[in-house]
Parts: sequence; structure tokens; C-alpha cells
Amino acid sequence: MERETETRRKAERRGRRAESLAVLYLRLQGYRILATRFKCHAGEIDIIARKSALAVFVEVKARKSEQIAIDAVTATAQRRIRAASDVWLARQAEAHLISQRYDILACLPFRLPRHFPDAF
Repeated sequence: MERETETRRKAERRGRRAESLAVLYLRLQGYRILATRFKCHAGEIDIIARKSALAVFVEVKARKSEQIAIDAVTATAQRRIRAASDVWLARQAEAHLISQRYDILACLPFRLPRHFPDAF
């Protein structure tokens, strides 16, 4: 049980570092970060960013390869992210003016993050 708890803690720390790196990467790409770790009853979104009238909902995955990161965003996870994005958009005054996109950002060991726009 203790070993499982430690493994979980390490994964949580790795995930937080990956999200911090992803935020920095997106800012350097010209995105404005609106929220991180947005949670609601419908699900969670790692990063909500904006560029002009485009809201980008980003799922961050720290994995050993790009393909493993992409595959880790299952259909169930996609549904939860979309549902949470609907909640976030409903709270925005200018929601009718905002386009939306769902991206994956893969954080790979010893490499720059890899951004997959419009991934799902």
C-alpha cells in the first residue's frame, strides 16, 4: 500500500511539472493562459488558453513517446474534457464569440513539449 502511494505521488509530481512546462511553452507560442487545472462536476481540463477568439482546451500528458501520450487520452477522457469545456464556456459572457479547439500537449523526457492542435 505504501509503495502504491509513493508511486502515485511521483506520478502527481511528474504531472504537475509537465503542466508547468506546458504553460510556459504555450505562453512562448503566444497563448494567454486563462486557467489551469479547471475542475467542475463534469470533469477536469489541464489548461485553458486563448489566442484571439479561440479557446484552446489542452490535455497535458507526460509520457515516454508521442504516441503513448496521444493514446492516453481515451474516448472517455475526451468526453469529460468536452463536458468540462461546455461548463467553462457557459460561464463566459462572450461565449457566443469564442471558437474552441481541443489539443494534446505531450511532455517527453529530455525534449521540448510536442503540441498536437485539434487532436480530438
